[in-house]
Amino acid sequence: MATQSGNPSMAQRIARALPTLTRSHRQVADYVMAHPLQAATMPIDELAATVGVSVATANRFARALEFDGYPQFRSALVLGFETTLAPVEKLRSKLARSATVSDVISTTLAGIRRNIESTRQSLDPHACERAVDAILGARRICVAGFGSSSWLAGLLQRNLDPYCADVQLLATIEGSSHGAKILTRLQPADLLIAIAYPRYLEDTILLAQRARDGGVPVLALTDRVTSPLARLGTVSLYAHADSQYFANSDASVLALIEALCGAVAHRAKGSLKAATQVAESVLPWLHGSHSGRVRPVGESAPGPGRFRKAAAARAAK
Repeated sequence: MATQSGNPSMAQRIARALPTLTRSHRQVADYVMAHPLQAATMPIDELAATVGVSVATANRFARALEFDGYPQFRSALVLGFETTLAPVEKLRSKLARSATVSDVISTTLAGIRRNIESTRQSLDPHACERAVDAILGARRICVAGFGSSSWLAGLLQRNLDPYCADVQLLATIEGSSHGAKILTRLQPADLLIAIAYPRYLEDTILLAQRARDGGVPVLALTDRVTSPLARLGTVSLYAHADSQYFANSDASVLALIEALCGAVAHRAKGSLKAATQVAESVLPWLHGSHSGRVRPVGESAPGPGRFRKAAAARAAK
């Protein structure tokens, strides 16, 4: 939370005031320095109770740091955590208003619909074309998404796999270090697809930066042009992801990913053949589509002719 001269950080304010602080004030100072994020989210009575001092002491502590009062102290503390605390503050605002479960569900669905429509309206046709060309033209594709974006990255990898020769997911149990090792093998003929939404994880940004520095094209999936990932993208696609209850709405991001994969399927050569092969490969595991027995592990998959004969036999019964 370092700041410019004339606008000291909280740590600087505390250090400057430390010689004049009382023992109770120092208790508050110790807690604020050890838990700045928690302190930034607490009303004055909660902070006082947590530290074990009076509300009046907490207020005097704020004034000792040259604030007019606790609200100004808390506002200054929040400044270092705007992105992190945004969903917390939105949730605090929502919880302050009474609403039924039905109201909340309806409002959330309406918000998702607005996000998807805003995403659709703001699509850049040229960027969409470049994104699909980059995917289908890449020798190898790596997908980077960590935290809440990891499962979105997995769905993207799954949907691209039938149409691309080599699609690899970088989010593994080994963590981002696995991604860093894989990136050293990528070439300009490859592609990194990076997914990052608020709160932007540094791991994804760092991997995208390394890829860009190494001449590897980056397809960025993020929320806005001011995103730290957007500046690293060779091409970027944006999904509006506002949410009243979470850091962002995954539903609209998923919609963009599904739409992108649909465009890839439409453009890819041999997409019908690939879809047919996938359908045939999973048929033995689909309810009502097999002979009524579980195929032992290791048994070779039956050919399509056997399925037709089995279907004809069932129809004749």
